[in-house]
Amino acid sequence: MKTLVKGNEAVVIGALVAGCDAFFGYPITPASEIAHKAAEYFLKLGKIFIQAECEVGAINMVYGASSSGLRVMTASSGPGISLKQEGVSYLAGANLPAVIVDVMRVGPGLGNIGPEQGDYNQVVKGGGHGNYHVVVLAPNSVAEMYSLTIRAFEIADKYRTPVYVLADATIGQVMEPLDVQPVEVKAVEKSWRVDTFQETNENLITSIYLDFDDMEAHVRRLEAKYQLIAEHEADAEVYQTQDAEIVLTGFGIISRLIRTVTDQLRAEGLKVGMIRPRTLWPFPTKIYQQNILADAKVLAVELSTGQFVDDVRLALPLHDVLLYGRVGGNLPTLEEIAMKVRQMLK
Repeated sequence: MKTLVKGNEAVVIGALVAGCDAFFGYPITPASEIAHKAAEYFLKLGKIFIQAECEVGAINMVYGASSSGLRVMTASSGPGISLKQEGVSYLAGANLPAVIVDVMRVGPGLGNIGPEQGDYNQVVKGGGHGNYHVVVLAPNSVAEMYSLTIRAFEIADKYRTPVYVLADATIGQVMEPLDVQPVEVKAVEKSWRVDTFQETNENLITSIYLDFDDMEAHVRRLEAKYQLIAEHEADAEVYQTQDAEIVLTGFGIISRLIRTVTDQLRAEGLKVGMIRPRTLWPFPTKIYQQNILADAKVLAVELSTGQFVDDVRLALPLHDVLLYGRVGGNLPTLEEIAMKVRQMLK
């Protein structure tokens, strides 16, 4: 069934298809439609929807619902995500699965409601305290807002970890056709949950270990889990890199611009390619290293002053990696990007 929806609505549809039981949130532009549609769809289907009193309340409701074994999600934008970060650290420390959607807007502070990618560091690097990671998926279309939300729930339950769906305001607000197909939702046995059933009475959901050695052992177990995720979940789209002298890279709405630029410059006879990460953590380092020629240059294009580019440089220490960034809610034009590539080729 095809329907014309915004990216924000596609997230809610994907969550319901994935078997999400509960949504806790607080509306904020440009992510507000996620809460609005969740209020409409979840309640119609007899599922749980609660508009919390604030973002801190919402993320702690997520913690409680996940502890009882429910598939649960929340959504916000930059300022709200900042407030949720302590709760995300608690979720990670307690091995609790949850899906968190961040539709990025301009910052710092209140900024404005335009598209930006300045939340990269606080989400991908972990904005809360302690040694932890969260999986971060980066959709670039309405279709991927739907499909990667489904994948987010699968990864969250598989590894018992919080998973972000990280989008920018353009992807959240754009309307595109969405083909919704039936998806088999696999039930996940959560024997660790704490519920009203007697057999769960002995279970304990916690992130605090007062004995130093016990706490270190807990963190080491988390680290082993993150290494497993990095080995199996890193993902990226690779396009026209086999002979590329310049490789463009970016995520979200930027990846659609640089793919168009790649096609335009290829039509001119220039050897240009593209890599677009679908996972920002784990970063698809091996995919970059295996698909970029040793003497190729790399141009990271992003809606920030340089956050994503740091991970590209870490992945490609022997390459010349340049940055082209726009901020304030401005998207780069195709010609701006193409001009930068031509300058690099000269």
